Amino acid sequence: MSSSVSTRPLASSFAEWLRARDDDWLAELLLARPDVARPTPPDLSTLAGRLIGQVSISRALDQLDAGVLQVVEAMVVLPTPVALTELGAQLAGVAPDVLARSTQRLTELGLVWGSAEALHLVEATRPLISYPCGLGRALVVLTATPDADPEVLVGSLEGLAADEFALANRLAAGPPQGRLPDGWTDDEHPPGTISRLLRRGILVRINDSTVELPREIGLALRGTAPFGAPRLRPLPMTGQVEPATLDKLTAGAILGVLRNVEDLLAALDLDHAGVLRSGGLGVREHRRLARVAHVDEPTAALLLEISLAAELIGIASDGEHWLPTRLLDVWLDQPLADRWVTLAGAWLGANRQAGLAGRRDGAGRTLAPLSPELIRHGAPVARRAVLEPLTTTRRGTSWSAEELLALVAWTAPRRGPEFTWAARGALEEARLLGIIAGDALTGPGRALLTGAKDLERAVALVLPPLIDYILIQPDLSAVAPGPLEPELSRSLAIVADIESSGGATVYRISDSSLRRALDAGWSAQELHSLFVRHSRTPVPQTLSYLIDDIARRHGGLRVGTASTYLRSDDETLIAQVTADRRLADFGLRVLAPGVLISTADPDEVLAALRAAGYAPAAESAGGIVFSGLAQRQRAPGRRINPAPRHTELTADQRQSVVRQMRTADTAARAQRRSNRIPGIPGVTTATILATLQRAIREDEGLWIGYVNADGQSSQRFVEPMSLTGGFLTAYDHRREEPRTFAVHRITSVTAADD
Repeated sequence: MSSSVSTRPLASSFAEWLRARDDDWLAELLLARPDVARPTPPDLSTLAGRLIGQVSISRALDQLDAGVLQVVEAMVVLPTPVALTELGAQLAGVAPDVLARSTQRLTELGLVWGSAEALHLVEATRPLISYPCGLGRALVVLTATPDADPEVLVGSLEGLAADEFALANRLAAGPPQGRLPDGWTDDEHPPGTISRLLRRGILVRINDSTVELPREIGLALRGTAPFGAPRLRPLPMTGQVEPATLDKLTAGAILGVLRNVEDLLAALDLDHAGVLRSGGLGVREHRRLARVAHVDEPTAALLLEISLAAELIGIASDGEHWLPTRLLDVWLDQPLADRWVTLAGAWLGANRQAGLAGRRDGAGRTLAPLSPELIRHGAPVARRAVLEPLTTTRRGTSWSAEELLALVAWTAPRRGPEFTWAARGALEEARLLGIIAGDALTGPGRALLTGAKDLERAVALVLPPLIDYILIQPDLSAVAPGPLEPELSRSLAIVADIESSGGATVYRISDSSLRRALDAGWSAQELHSLFVRHSRTPVPQTLSYLIDDIARRHGGLRVGTASTYLRSDDETLIAQVTADRRLADFGLRVLAPGVLISTADPDEVLAALRAAGYAPAAESAGGIVFSGLAQRQRAPGRRINPAPRHTELTADQRQSVVRQMRTADTAARAQRRSNRIPGIPGVTTATILATLQRAIREDEGLWIGYVNADGQSSQRFVEPMSLTGGFLTAYDHRREEPRTFAVHRITSVTAADD
């Protein structure tokens, strides 16, 4: 966007100044301030009204780095309008070109308007800056005395004692407020430093425990640098990671996260997890899945959230269970590079913050993984804010986490500690995914962030080639010295258990893992063939004997549904099971020779028999042995947390909006039409209800007037989602999250396109 400072005629108002901008400038403004473009403003007067709204201004201020924000704060203190030269003289240490870029940025955002000789700060910005440049409020504001004379107080500074001058200087440096000592009284004798400054009027007591230094005193004490030292961009100390080392670390991270996701979803596929009433995953289920997948609980929560964003898991059609979707089967058949691209892309754009799982909300409730409470539409912004500075570095350049986060804090100083916390979490998540390794941006990470078309190729370049062999050891462990071919990997997941993973994966072959393979329908011959074909080392004789022994005993008992029946051709085995005290709770009784029945579920009987040392096999009602009594199910794969409905306008759409505003402005310059419906707090009118229901039906946004429990009124732009039991659930654009509103507290409704 080109600057328009000093090249346009003087304008007497913000709206008039806007009308004097060209169409391309206005289109870029809609890109920089997208919240004012939805719904489409009918004319430029309406656009001007939206641009000076405090909610929109606050969002625009959130985009500013600390250096540009210092210019805004200086303009809050200085009289308006102010010349660019005067602004530069007051901002000591700020280079002219830096100041010019800052004012151009503010002009592009519609926060500053006018010419270089007379720059105006949009007035609605002032209340949003509490203590500009660390200075206190004006004397007339603090004392509520219109005729208060700050010049008299400034003239008295020369008579301050050393301790008084030191305290005043400390508050002048910022912040301007100080807390009174415990037990302090205003009649202390002899009077201390604070008492003397209060009596002189240098400090103003604003409540029982706090004093504040007036702005005029702070400016006088700061002398030639009234707005403090320039807030310069931090320059992180750089290190260097060798390319070969970086690629090795990247490959390890990528293979690890793919293995962890595969194990986690395999565990979910084997034993579905229940859905909480809030829509999330329960604590016990979360711990179980983490334990089975051999990851800690925060990592399990992150991987489940990424899987949800990639639509690999979802809620079953009955609404009661979390389970994999059909896309998981497609994902498992893809090359490793494609699998990682799916996960990393889903993570980067997900509007959910996995790190919130386990924390407590304002009501003291624990936030569950996969629950709607983890939705944060600002999460993608935090991820890009912490990672995109690394895209400007050369390959292998590393920045420490703390220095990178300091740069992020400078880039977005108004976003507060929650944003910094989210950025720190995003950095840890990026390490887990292999986007960052050794504090440097990886090749796949750079390709992901820059939107490279050959992303899959960038990932494949760092991954070792797939192998189709293992090394079976005499202790019945099997080592895979690299990533396995998908078919071999899936087979080993059935016949063995993973002991450790990384560059090489170690599997353990045991009685239980071989029994699991037989339960899945494998034969002894197929097991022998698998190990002979794929082992580069001789198959230990003990493994061959173990396979034959377990296969001989497997299926001696068969479990089916009758309620539950057990049958066997070995009557001695039936008698042994009947007499086994460990199975007494299942009420086993003889139905016929070689047949027992129980009132318990087949799954429970199977588990109990295996725990007691037997080797039962499950069979269908037709007597056919299969891998389990419950066939694999799949969730529909629909999104349960859709992205915001409003997407960014395209370039053509922005130009179209500008043309519409120009046409309407030229034709009538009509003021914004209003369909506000008057209401009384506590009274719900049929018209308000009808308007809300229509907005839900037609998927439209609304402006609502709302009075909270403290009697404070506000105007909010919301997108209604549901209306039940006297409460409206809607996405609140001011809070940027779903909120619930009591209908009887809604005082007015306005169609958003009015």
